[in-house]
Amino acid sequence: MLILTALVFALIGIALGGGGIELLMLGGSPYYLIAGIGFLLTAILLFKRNAAAIWLYALVILGSLAWAVWEVGFDWWQLGPRGGIIVLLGLWLMLPAIRRPLGFESPTGERYAAGAWPLALAVLVSIGIAGYSMTQDPHDIRGDLPSDVVTADPPLGGNVPSGEWHQYGRTPFGQRYAPLDQITPENVASLKVAWQYQTGDVKRPEDVGETTYQVTPIKVKDTLYACTPHNWAIALDAATGEEKWKYDSNSGMNPDRQHQTCRGVTYWADPAATAGSVCAERVYLPTSDARLIALDAATGTVCTSFADNGVLHLEKGMKYNPAGYYYSTSPPVAVAGKLIIGGAVNDNYSTQEQSGVIRAFDINTGALIWNWDSGNPDVTTPLPEGQTYSTNSPNSWSVSSYDEGLGLVYIPMGNQVPDQLGMGRSEHVEKYSSSIVALDINSGAVRWVRQTVHHDLWDMDVPAQPALMDITKDDGTVVPALVGPTKQGDIYVLDRRSGEPIIPLEEVPAPKGAIPEDFTAPTQPVSGLTFMPAPLQERNMWGVTMFDQLACRISFRSLKYEGRYTPPSLEGTLVYPGNFGTFNWGSVAVDPERQVMFGMPTYLAFTSRLVPRDQIPPKGQDEKGSEQGLNRNDGAPYGVFMGPFLGPLGIPCQAPPWGYVAGADLRTGKIAYKHKNGTVEDMTPLPLPFKVGVPGIGGPMITKGGVAFLGAAVDDYLRAYDLTTGKQLWEARLPAGGQSTPMSYAVGDKQYVLIVAGGHGSVGTKPGDYVIAYTLP
Repeated sequence: MLILTALVFALIGIALGGGGIELLMLGGSPYYLIAGIGFLLTAILLFKRNAAAIWLYALVILGSLAWAVWEVGFDWWQLGPRGGIIVLLGLWLMLPAIRRPLGFESPTGERYAAGAWPLALAVLVSIGIAGYSMTQDPHDIRGDLPSDVVTADPPLGGNVPSGEWHQYGRTPFGQRYAPLDQITPENVASLKVAWQYQTGDVKRPEDVGETTYQVTPIKVKDTLYACTPHNWAIALDAATGEEKWKYDSNSGMNPDRQHQTCRGVTYWADPAATAGSVCAERVYLPTSDARLIALDAATGTVCTSFADNGVLHLEKGMKYNPAGYYYSTSPPVAVAGKLIIGGAVNDNYSTQEQSGVIRAFDINTGALIWNWDSGNPDVTTPLPEGQTYSTNSPNSWSVSSYDEGLGLVYIPMGNQVPDQLGMGRSEHVEKYSSSIVALDINSGAVRWVRQTVHHDLWDMDVPAQPALMDITKDDGTVVPALVGPTKQGDIYVLDRRSGEPIIPLEEVPAPKGAIPEDFTAPTQPVSGLTFMPAPLQERNMWGVTMFDQLACRISFRSLKYEGRYTPPSLEGTLVYPGNFGTFNWGSVAVDPERQVMFGMPTYLAFTSRLVPRDQIPPKGQDEKGSEQGLNRNDGAPYGVFMGPFLGPLGIPCQAPPWGYVAGADLRTGKIAYKHKNGTVEDMTPLPLPFKVGVPGIGGPMITKGGVAFLGAAVDDYLRAYDLTTGKQLWEARLPAGGQSTPMSYAVGDKQYVLIVAGGHGSVGTKPGDYVIAYTLP
């Protein structure tokens, strides 16, 4: 046993020493080389049956502990991987079977084992430090949001009854705020399932990886309306979940689709129609084959008077129209007799893709009223027959908000593809990429633009629907505001009349070093309210063991990284925050009475590596659409290989927490709290409910009762939080991933909370087809 133990120590020493030399040559920590030498010397002493092995390894334990605490403090999730194997091996060396051959033989012939006390002391100190660190949470920010009502009767947007939810974010303002107070922090733990419905639309073997269920249903009168990933529209009884009708758009399958999803449908009631007449109330369904279909809200039958027998073909006017490259994943805006709609354009597939044009159509006939093309922004009159929109102009794939009183619709804009290549972009593209744009509802003309990233080379498009609310300043002045979350973690709080900042912005220097054909912007904007993470350092690298942590440190040192906005490179660049963003399409929820926000900041680094055109292999017949792996960028001089920054075991290289819940005061721009959110229960082979703080994608919802609801995390739970403190109050196990935004409504005197659980292909949560409503007993 002793020889086998010595051999194990020698192998560990060789692995740590070899990796340590490589890390040291990259400018990294010398610890692993020193530790490797310690293991090798211990192995030699074990081979020689020398009791000094006990003393030497005790020094290895204590030295490793001192180094670990110096690097990361008393953070258990970082200390554990650094010392776990080392302490376990110390316990192994304390076994009598190991120590006996290291001892001595008395003159009488009796064998005495080597003393264990040096190791025992080192192990006890390590266990004590570990125990103490388990009581600490160095990442937690504790505090309370102001509970006072600033405005008792704030504008919520639109004329939506308190018990209904008419649009994706409930109203045109996109606040994700339900003015219902039956459910409170005191009784939320009593929530039970009221009903559950399964749509029947399940993930298929031939689906693309990004097949996701992201829908937030809407509720009008006594009916819920929803869509499914394969573009079915469904109407349910809001009290019972009983199906009223179902419509299958037959959008087919296409492996070139990057996404197979639907975030919601749009409801509209024709004020000129006779109540109860055919199509007096409509539901508009976007499909993944670039159609928009009008349905009778009462029956689910197609409204043939709209567009082409009920179908609007969104590919019209595109110079290039590769199937599967363009479609609307989000519900259009219905306002002032118009449907305003953008579309998702496949990221990094080709330089010859459809335009990102925003269009307004007559809500009754489908006739084009105006078009705003960010590649040709000054001409908004309808495109004449025979002409085409700008190819690859920045698009809007997320959800828009609008203020009908101001006559403005607020568009979150994406980037021009290829995302990581900025050469050749026009002046207009440079102006409108990755920005929030306010368009005139009636004409489509630009009223203002606020760019959140200059010369975007990182896919930092504005992903989220802006939330609109009024903010009261200290002097009593009331300002109509827009709250816009971004992937890079900034929360833009702007005067929505002008786009001018309410919470200050500043321009800060940005890293240089783009490829010779490209350039970087000298500065980038940062909001006074930001959840952007601190720059990563080598000490932030993580792993389940010291070995994969060493591998992540080597990877980190091998990548180009100078903080946020390090430009893409041929050798590989670390992108942090990564492509999923600190915030994504789930946005944030705001309480317009207390003028505070609740959100789910997520931190997950990605890598990107430019690939010269002559090194890109021919496209395979069985390739499916994906934002991860090799992005081909056909027609560009480079493709890009991208994905999460993972270690050898497939877990993030950066240390947790990866996900939080957070609250901020929108009047002051101060973050009140930030708490780890979610467990690794569904991330590991064993269902371990460790609250590490996990990534997620989805969004929150707030109720007037002071409770925030959120699914989104990569463990399958819907959770409720105290809005004031961020404390978790309740959770319900979901039958599939909850990567959608919940909503709340009332039927009679009963309040419901509803979430769709169907999973998300990109984050690997369990697929499903569930619609689940909860209520108090």
